[in-house]
Amino acid sequence: MNAIGATVERGLSRRIGEPASRRSFFGVCALLFVLSSTVTILWCRSMSAMDGMPMPGGWTMSMAWMRMPGQTWLNAAATFAGMWTVMMVAMMLPSLTPMLWRYRQSLGGAAAAYLGRLTALAGVAYCLVWAALGMVAFALGVALTTAEMRLPVLALGVPIATGVVIVTAGALQFTAWKSRHLACCRTVPGPGRTLPADVATAWRHGLRLGLHCIHCCANLTAILLVIGVMDLRAMAVVAAAITLERLAPDGERAARALGAAMVVLGLLVSARAIWVG
Repeated sequence: MNAIGATVERGLSRRIGEPASRRSFFGVCALLFVLSSTVTILWCRSMSAMDGMPMPGGWTMSMAWMRMPGQTWLNAAATFAGMWTVMMVAMMLPSLTPMLWRYRQSLGGAAAAYLGRLTALAGVAYCLVWAALGMVAFALGVALTTAEMRLPVLALGVPIATGVVIVTAGALQFTAWKSRHLACCRTVPGPGRTLPADVATAWRHGLRLGLHCIHCCANLTAILLVIGVMDLRAMAVVAAAITLERLAPDGERAARALGAAMVVLGLLVSARAIWVG
């Protein structure tokens, strides 16, 4: 009888504490979103105050891929990685929050404080994956901009290449590959599934979420990189697109609609580049 009573008491305590746990979780996520968005806006405004480098073809090279005076490449890479991670937290948090909540619910009857630590650990692992992608993006960006500065013929082709990237990104929205990763981001860890409430599982789950997100958002991230990684309007549009295809009732239909819009935009960008050139 004592065991039954203890079980009932734990169940009642869990049900009573769930609304408070929910408020705490979503409150922390909202606070992180506001802080990361504020830092991102301030960073972008400070960088936009610096003149970019005009390039052949009528476009301007972003300062994100350049060293500041007196700055080493190591410091430049560290600065970019930090700001990239903060930017991605701001852009991805609206769609990441439901994923972390599903993970939190899958942990069964763990104590509330322990739930918070494990959820935070999964979030850190997720951000680490995006930070690693940021370092790859920085290395590729520096290599491309260096080549464009040395070979003007490459710079001339950048506006058309931008359009091609956008069209390709739009076409990927219609593929089974996109649908598979989008489904994983929308449903993992799956309704009714229970995960072990331990550190290793939390870490692996966060890494898995990050990898799925990178695959799912690869084409949208590519658009952000070619349009302008410091462009607040581009960030807002890409973040809205990611959130829409993840949270809309019919995510695949939303993804296809976004893909059609992206293809049209890419064709317009390419046509304008050809016309102006």
